[in-house]
Amino acid sequence: MNILIIYAHPSNKSFTYKVLQTLLKALNMGNHRVEILDLYKMKFQSDMTEEEYEREGFAKTELPLSEDVIEEHRKIEWADAVIFLYPVWWSDCPAKMKGWFDRVYSVGYAYGYDKNGGKTVKMKKIKLGLVICTAGHPNEFLDKTGIAESMRNVMLDDRLGIRFGKKEMIILGGTLELEKVANSHLEKIMNVGINMDEF
Repeated sequence: MNILIIYAHPSNKSFTYKVLQTLLKALNMGNHRVEILDLYKMKFQSDMTEEEYEREGFAKTELPLSEDVIEEHRKIEWADAVIFLYPVWWSDCPAKMKGWFDRVYSVGYAYGYDKNGGKTVKMKKIKLGLVICTAGHPNEFLDKTGIAESMRNVMLDDRLGIRFGKKEMIILGGTLELEKVANSHLEKIMNVGINMDEF
């Protein structure tokens, strides 16, 4: 399976980075072909330019896309599965990843309609979209306050939407008390990676 990991965390000292390393180890055991987009390491430009806004805001698909966005499209088209891995900051992904969606999910590629209301998108439907996020608050708190549901609505229903066949979100909560949850979280990710073909 071709697996694209879109990863957003600025520190290799983080628990999120340990999750990434555990996931890679498990995926390698399954002989998957893996490519990582480390958005911080590659210094991905998350801010939309004025020219990009003009194209997106007014659906001017005749205006050109930037080369870095076209390259991201190529990587998406290669993938059978896309894994989004990030820490939860203020109930959402980091701005770097949000900017990836803003720029890469371009009109005419990930969304768009013609004058008759028909869809005009080029992005292929990907078999699996998996969202893995680490969170300081425990899952019980995120569920009780509605934050978990909100995150699922935004990531699974909107950002992944109809672009993916199967979608799942794994929230690894409680990392403010990391010693209590680290082992079980990493074990869960190891199992996810080993069993990717079963999703």
